[in-house]
Amino acid sequence: MWQRLFFQWRYWCGQPPWDTNVTPPEVIQLIETEKLPRGRALDLGCGTGTNAIYLAQHGFETVGVDFVARALDQARAKARRAQTRVEFRCADVLQPGAFAQPFDFVLDIGCLHNLAARAQTRYVENARAWTRRGAVVLIYAFFPRQRGGRSVGMTRVEMEQLFARAFELTQYADDGASAWYRWTRK
Repeated sequence: MWQRLFFQWRYWCGQPPWDTNVTPPEVIQLIETEKLPRGRALDLGCGTGTNAIYLAQHGFETVGVDFVARALDQARAKARRAQTRVEFRCADVLQPGAFAQPFDFVLDIGCLHNLAARAQTRYVENARAWTRRGAVVLIYAFFPRQRGGRSVGMTRVEMEQLFARAFELTQYADDGASAWYRWTRK
């Protein structure tokens, strides 16, 4: 509960430090250089929509989910200014409502690593249910650290234990403090 309030408060105070309005080079590499096939994309914890809009501009039918209404108001305004169509849902990433079709690509930049262990398990179950075979799940996560009196983040081993049953780790890169994981749905 405190975590939800923290994120809402940060958006009400202005631009949170994690919301850079810049699509990370790892996402650009996958979409533009490696030419990930276009399809349906899901941006979990989409914030103000920077990456959801980027995906839509590159041919994906995109859904962005975040529980902070103020962030989504900004996302919708940004999408209108960009003349880009994105469906934004104000919901918990674990319970965003039903999706009409499975996704080909799921993006998570900093959402999973904030969830408690039980919620992480549910997240992976949902990711499996929401994707088709061959779908790509790209996740950015911090390694474990203390924040606000609680531990957040995940080790590579923890991530692999969560995903190994339904996903194959196809790419991994870390900088000592955080990592990018690319999973392909089995």
